[in-house]
Amino acid sequence: MPKTRTTRYDVAEHLRTPEEMAAYLEACMEEADGDAAFIAKALGDIARAKGMSQVASDAGLSRESLYKALSGERSPGFDTILKVIDALGLKLHAQPAGKPAVSVNTASATPRRRRYG
Repeated sequence: MPKTRTTRYDVAEHLRTPEEMAAYLEACMEEADGDAAFIAKALGDIARAKGMSQVASDAGLSRESLYKALSGERSPGFDTILKVIDALGLKLHAQPAGKPAVSVNTASATPRRRRYG
């Protein structure tokens, strides 16, 4: 009987679109239960999916400091979190606790510009 070969699962290999990245971060935020290091690790997963060097450059941080901040071993400063979220092309939003998220269809919510001429 052949041996079963296993490989380590890396979520970063499965985060391909901005929508998948946002959904992953949202799910991690729901599961974090106040653990800031857990959120930092989730941001690290997304940053690896996008390319750590590019995210570090866009956030104005060195690649090494970004790896350390998003390792999940410590909680980075909120300013670092905001820089990384912006560099990832994501938005941080708030909603009242206990309320379901309201989905807004931006295509229908955005007024259309009239074309004249």
